[in-house]
Amino acid sequence: MSRSVAKTIADAKAEGRGVVVGYLPIGFPDLATSVEAAVALADEGFDILELGVPYSDPVMDGPVISRSTQLALESGFKLKDLFGAIAEISSRVSIPLLVMTYWNPVVQYGIERFTRDLLEAGGSGLITPDLVPDEADEWLEVSDRLGAERVFLAAPSSSDERLARSIATSRGFVYAVSTMGITGTRQDVDHAAHTLVARLREHGAESVCVGLGISTGEQVDEVLAYADGAIVGSALVRALDDGGVDQLRSTARALTTRRDLPAR
Repeated sequence: MSRSVAKTIADAKAEGRGVVVGYLPIGFPDLATSVEAAVALADEGFDILELGVPYSDPVMDGPVISRSTQLALESGFKLKDLFGAIAEISSRVSIPLLVMTYWNPVVQYGIERFTRDLLEAGGSGLITPDLVPDEADEWLEVSDRLGAERVFLAAPSSSDERLARSIATSRGFVYAVSTMGITGTRQDVDHAAHTLVARLREHGAESVCVGLGISTGEQVDEVLAYADGAIVGSALVRALDDGGVDQLRSTARALTTRRDLPAR
């Protein structure tokens, strides 16, 4: 059974804190290990999982994630493997599972079929980095009808009109891209993120999570001082690549044990 991202964030707000979202690609370094890695993030205190679908043309991904997804594909990952992995992870954790996917694999699989299979496996919905709301009519209709959550992206370069549209169509949270460019850790989370979140609030956004470039506990704290969630990806993938699930656990623990902040 799927869990609600929106409720998870609302419950955290009631406790006076933000959420930490962890990204890992399914199938890296192999399918079984990717399942164990996702479960490890839940065990170490992550509130929401963002599970990536390996794709041959990952235009938004930086070198760490691009390499991991390419290795997953070379190891034999097929889209059908996603739903079995989601089902196994869902049976072992109690937090929501979002799938991050480029739009072409969903279209090729069938939008309604993909959504039904995802929900039946225990997933909550999709993050769609290359799909804008203006081009998402079928996804909006299917997700509304079947009850899937959907997360659209907002960037510092987005017009006010585009921000308003992303807010109106997102279900769960709006994904605020903290920097212009591709994913990857950075020494400092871009100050543009703070401005972008403020703009989203001005347009009525209730839940905003910030991603791209967050890699330390200090950066998680910084983001959660003004946003509802911090999304960590490349730092986790690198830890898994460098030292397996054990090192991933250590990295995850350092990111999540810092997040209990005073109520905003």
